[in-house]
Amino acid sequence: MKTSSIQVLLVEDDESMRLEFESMVTTHPKLSLVGSVATLAEAKVLLHHTIPDVAIIDLGLHDGDGIELIKTLQQQTFPTAVLVATVFGDEAHVIRAIEAGARGYLLKDTSIVDFARAVELVHAGGAPLSPQIARHLLKRFEPAEKSAVQAGPDSLTLREMDILKHISQGFTVAESARMLSLSSHTVATHIKNIYSKLAVHNRVEAIIQARNKGLI
Repeated sequence: MKTSSIQVLLVEDDESMRLEFESMVTTHPKLSLVGSVATLAEAKVLLHHTIPDVAIIDLGLHDGDGIELIKTLQQQTFPTAVLVATVFGDEAHVIRAIEAGARGYLLKDTSIVDFARAVELVHAGGAPLSPQIARHLLKRFEPAEKSAVQAGPDSLTLREMDILKHISQGFTVAESARMLSLSSHTVATHIKNIYSKLAVHNRVEAIIQARNKGLI
């Protein structure tokens, strides 16, 4: 097993897709496979003796709904970051998964390279979304945006705008700090200020709000 690697659990009932994910994880220098199962029941058994860093979960499992497993993982003392991999791109599935605690949501037509990158992003606190999924979330948040305090480009400083663009592209606090030649603490402080000005509570909401207002 690779030292200090991201421990990944796969829950996928499509055998060909699961094998592709397994290959992605086992050949990636930063990822390690701690389990690969096809059912909800198998996943629950495995979770009795291992806590993965990231779980790639299909929603449409033969023996149940992947949402149930997402909720279980979020109840752990150290919650597992969940990346949904599914064919379900409709608004109902997207919202249920996000509300259950999924940090990223990608459709299965996403390239395997992008999936590998997404695993790293969710582990670092990012929120990778397929474009179709982002559109659903924009629609979902539209009523709240109309009643929220309106933010214009001049309400954010140039530095805040730079950081907002970086986090919208999926970069972590540490990566943004390195690229902008700032400390991680400074970037984190700016992000808190951005959240406050946009009247949001997390990265996904900030990206949605900023895109809807034409800030990024």
